[in-house]
Amino acid sequence: MRLRSAQWYDGQDRNAYIHRAWMRRGVPGSAFTGRPQIAIANTASDLTPCNAHLNEVAASVRDGVYEAGGVPLDLPVVSLGETQVRPTAMLWRNMAAMATEEMLRANPLDGVVLLGGCDKTIPALLMAAASVDLPAVVVPGGPMLTGTFRGRPLGCGTDVWRLSEEVRAGTLTAAEFTRSESSMIRSRGHCNTMGTASTMALVAEALGTVVPGVAGTPAPDSRLLEAAHGTGRLAVEMVAADRRPGTFLTKGSFHNAIVALAAVGGSTNAVVHLLAIAGRLGVDLTLDDFDRIGSRVPVLVDLQPAGRFLMDDLHRAGGLRAVLREVRDLLDPDALTVTGAPLVNSLEDAAVWDSEVIRPRGEPLVAEGGIAVLRGNLAPAGALIKPAAASARLLRHRGRALVFDSVEDFHARVDDPDLDVDADSVLVLRGCGPKGYPGMPEVANMPLPKKLLARGVRDMVRVCDGRMSGTAYGTVVLHVAPEAAAGGPLARVRTGDVIDLDVPARRLDVDVPSEELARRTADVATVAGFARPRRGWERLYVDHVTQADTGADLDFLIGSSGSRVSRESH
Repeated sequence: MRLRSAQWYDGQDRNAYIHRAWMRRGVPGSAFTGRPQIAIANTASDLTPCNAHLNEVAASVRDGVYEAGGVPLDLPVVSLGETQVRPTAMLWRNMAAMATEEMLRANPLDGVVLLGGCDKTIPALLMAAASVDLPAVVVPGGPMLTGTFRGRPLGCGTDVWRLSEEVRAGTLTAAEFTRSESSMIRSRGHCNTMGTASTMALVAEALGTVVPGVAGTPAPDSRLLEAAHGTGRLAVEMVAADRRPGTFLTKGSFHNAIVALAAVGGSTNAVVHLLAIAGRLGVDLTLDDFDRIGSRVPVLVDLQPAGRFLMDDLHRAGGLRAVLREVRDLLDPDALTVTGAPLVNSLEDAAVWDSEVIRPRGEPLVAEGGIAVLRGNLAPAGALIKPAAASARLLRHRGRALVFDSVEDFHARVDDPDLDVDADSVLVLRGCGPKGYPGMPEVANMPLPKKLLARGVRDMVRVCDGRMSGTAYGTVVLHVAPEAAAGGPLARVRTGDVIDLDVPARRLDVDVPSEELARRTADVATVAGFARPRRGWERLYVDHVTQADTGADLDFLIGSSGSRVSRESH
């Protein structure tokens, strides 16, 4: 097999000379003769705190690549820090994917190891790898260790929501809240709850893009470095076998990812990311697949936000492989992984070491806890809810809508003591979809009105065309499609309309006659709040982003372009 990099390095002409000479800088000539060139696509950044340790992980990958006879090449790529960038990291997921894809295609590379951790980094890297279709394998950066505050474990993210609501309710002082800040982030790594970062690492393994058994290894654990070394070796083997995403990622791979997503009680954000990755591969994946495959899978992992424990507990209890062994009969037996073997083959020696953390199949945390897909006159293209994180009493609910036209409108009014709201109201927040914000921020889990918190209310039905953090909880209907800014029915709901939520029946409706709903114009404030950007990435994004039900990718990036460079270098 002739290496792809040989197109740059083979021969005695001027171009080959230039390519080799500029890469020499102490490298022996043998580096360019038949040795696979392996990029280490590294999202390490001080401004992405969850990924700051990935340079150390990259060093272990580098050693593994060298040991296997390859040439490792550091390739810094766009890094998105979930907690840092404004207005929302989701605005740049597609940009990070596009930039990574182009750099992989443009350079003399034969394969790539993808290093991600924080929420959007693994999805962006997998979208890029699917599009360029070079041999690719992921090393997740891993969760942080559990911190404690006042003798109690702290779940990164989930306890932020809980503690901040206690401050607003007057049951926790602001000084105590601030004191918990330094206790929550105990070590390197991403959130230790079953938030989006943890979910995407585990889902990436179930998809087949991570060496089985690696996802969920805590970031400070030396076994992560051992796994990184082994992954570097594997990348070289994958080049020799021509094992590319397009050769082993199938509809069955996504089936397994959906089963895993449900069994671990994973983040709703995984839905929009998996849809985008499938779109790059040309795999026919729809919202209905998530409901059909995953909605009735039992939640076996007792982790925050749906349960009690945290990610290092899951690792100690047996990890993802132990979870998947419990639901092995639900998995696609033929779906392969980066190793070339079926995923199910890696489950033979998996064991549950703590049945409190990983529940037996017959004693689940939630009997049917997968993500449910809702439809109705308020969400004709679909909406999502995570029943495991919701209040059971609210899964069937009928209440008056209280409508907010933007995040700013919400913050300006939610704590008004004269706000016309009660515990049965349905909070509706619109203008937060892919186009409307833009970027589809994590605002769907709206804080409850202060006057209701003071009365002891801790959950209400909330409806939004945006997303919510995977660390969040509550009876939240989100990803409503089409979004308000794209002309969806959400733009025509008015305060006082009655909204019907029926999760068992998979319905989300506003009790307004269809003729009247069709006659209504979009709320003036919602339309005014959607201002088309004048320039730059935001302009490109708003003009081309698709809706949440198809992955919120850019329409011209759907599909794979492969690794071929269209023109020679001159």
